[in-house]
Amino acid sequence: MSVMDVRVRDLVKVMRGVALVARHGSAAVKLGSEGSAGSRDPGMRKEGGGGAASSAPWERAGAEREKGVEGVVAEATGSSRREATKDEVAGEAGGQERHAGGEASTSSGAVAKDAAGGQGGPRKYELRERTVPSSPISRVFGFGMLGASLAAGTAWESARRAWSGGEEAKGYSAVLTPGNAEKLAVALCRMRGAALKIGQMLSIQDENLIPPQIQQVLERVRHGADAMPRSQLEQQLVTNLDSDWLDQLEDFDWEPMAAASIGQVHKAKLKECGSDVVLKVQYPGVADSISSDVDNLMRLVRTTSLLPKGMYIENAVEVAKKELALECDYTYEAQAQRKYRELVAGEENVFVPDVHLPLCGKRVLCTHFVKGIPLDEVSQLSQHHRDFLGKLILGVTLKELFVWRFMQTDPNWSNFLYDADAMQLNLIDFGAAKEYPKKFVDDYIKMVHACARRDKGNVIECSKSLGFLTGDETKVMLDAHCEAGFTVGIPFSVDGEYDFAQTKGQLTGRVSEKAGTLVKHRLTPPPEEAYSLHRKLSGAFLACIKLKAKVPCRDMFLEIYDSYNWGDEQEGARKAESAA
Repeated sequence: MSVMDVRVRDLVKVMRGVALVARHGSAAVKLGSEGSAGSRDPGMRKEGGGGAASSAPWERAGAEREKGVEGVVAEATGSSRREATKDEVAGEAGGQERHAGGEASTSSGAVAKDAAGGQGGPRKYELRERTVPSSPISRVFGFGMLGASLAAGTAWESARRAWSGGEEAKGYSAVLTPGNAEKLAVALCRMRGAALKIGQMLSIQDENLIPPQIQQVLERVRHGADAMPRSQLEQQLVTNLDSDWLDQLEDFDWEPMAAASIGQVHKAKLKECGSDVVLKVQYPGVADSISSDVDNLMRLVRTTSLLPKGMYIENAVEVAKKELALECDYTYEAQAQRKYRELVAGEENVFVPDVHLPLCGKRVLCTHFVKGIPLDEVSQLSQHHRDFLGKLILGVTLKELFVWRFMQTDPNWSNFLYDADAMQLNLIDFGAAKEYPKKFVDDYIKMVHACARRDKGNVIECSKSLGFLTGDETKVMLDAHCEAGFTVGIPFSVDGEYDFAQTKGQLTGRVSEKAGTLVKHRLTPPPEEAYSLHRKLSGAFLACIKLKAKVPCRDMFLEIYDSYNWGDEQEGARKAESAA
C-alpha cells in the first residue's frame, strides 16, 4: 500500500468523524433545550454596551429560525471585535498579575514584579470578544467546522509528505501539525465550555515531551478563551443575581480581566467596605451543553484513531461529564472554597480568599481579590523562590489527600498564584474540589509508600484493594504496572532534596513507555477516584518540573506517613462526638 493510500484512508476517517458529529449532533438538538435567560430588561446599558438580549425561550427559538444558516454560522464562529495575531497566539513568556476569581489568566494589563524588583515583559494575549455559541445547533455546527478544518489541514500535510517521499515530520503526526494545533486552539477558545476545559487539561504536560511548535499553541489554550459580548454578560448577571446587584458595588469593570473555559472574570469594588473583589460569570449555555460537547469531541478523537483501544475511554468520559457538571455549579464552588479556606487557615504561606455570598448565584461567583503570578511565570524567578514554591505546592497536595481528604483537583497553573513579595501561595478556583473516602486514602498511602520502597508485593495488593487490578492479570501487565508505580515513586525514594530539573522528561517518559502494555493488557478501568486524583498529582509533579525546583519529597511524605491517622472513620467520629 502506497503512502498516499494510507493518507487518503486517514482523511476518510477524519471526514467520517465530521459526518458523525453532524448526524449525532442533530439528534442532540432535538432533545436539547436552551435554558431561559428570563425577560427582565437589564436596565443598565452604558453607551456602546451592545444590544439587548433575547427575552423568552420561544422568542429566541423563533429568532433562530429566522436567522437561518448564516445566523447559525455567525454564532458558531463568533463576531470578533479584536482579533489576536499569530504573534499573540504564540506570544513569548512574560509576567502578569493575576486575579482571584478562577480559571484563567488576565488579559493585557498589570505586570507582576519579582522579589528583586525586576519586571517581566507583558504577554501578547489580548482578549477577543465573540458571542458564545449557546444554542445546541450552533455548538454542533462549531464542532463540525472544526472537524472539517482539521481534515483539510491533515489532507494538505499528508499530500506534502507523500510528495516528499513519505518521510514523517519530526515530532508530530500528519493530524497534529502545528497548523492544525493552532486551528484547534482557536476553535476551543471560541467554543469554550467542556471542550476547552479538556484542552486546558491536555496542555499541562511535560514540556520535554512536546514539540516547541505545539507548546506555543497549547499555551494559548491554557491562558484563556474569547470573552463574551456585553449583551450576554448583562443577561447572565441579571438572571443570576438580585436586581440591585450593581448598587452593591462602588465600581465594576465591564472589560473582563480574564476569560476561561467556563466563565470570565471581572474586577469590582464593594461599596460597603471598599474591598476589591472579582466576579466570575459563567458563559450562557455551557452548563447545558457539557454532555453533548464531550460526546462530539470524543467522536472526532475516536474516528481519527488518536486514542488506542483498551483505554476504557467511556469510563473516563462519564467521569469527566460528572466533574464538569459540578464545576458549572458555582453554588457548590462557593461552599467548597469556604471549606478549603478553613482547612488552610493554620497553614503558613498559603491563603484562600473569602467568598462574598451576597453577590453569588448558580452561575455567578464573587470572591475577594488576591494578587500573584501563575506557576508558569514563577519559573522566571530565582531558584530560592522556585524551591520555596515547589515545596509549598507538594506539601499542600500531600495534605489535601492524606490529611484533609479534600482536594482541589484542577492543576491549571493559573489556579496557583504566587505573591513573591509576601512569599505566599494564593489558591483559587475550587469548582473541581472533591472529597475522598477514608478507605481509599488508607490504601492509597500504603501504595505510595510501597512504590517508594519498590515493594512489588504490596504494590499489587494495594492496587487490587483500590480497584486498579483484578488479580487475574498476566505477569507482563503486573510488571508494567509496578514499574510505572516505581517510577512515580522515585521522588519519594531519594534522600535529601529531589532535583526536578534533572528529570528532563525521564519521569513522564518512563511512564509513557509502559503505557502501551498497560492499555493492551488492562482488565478493568481505574477506580473513579483515580481520574481526578492522578490529574492533580501529575499536575503537582509537572509544576515542580516546570519550576525546576529542589524539593525534599521523601522527608515530606514520610512525615505525613509516620503521623497518618489509621483509625476507623466512624470510630474517629464517635471520639469527636464524645469529646464535644
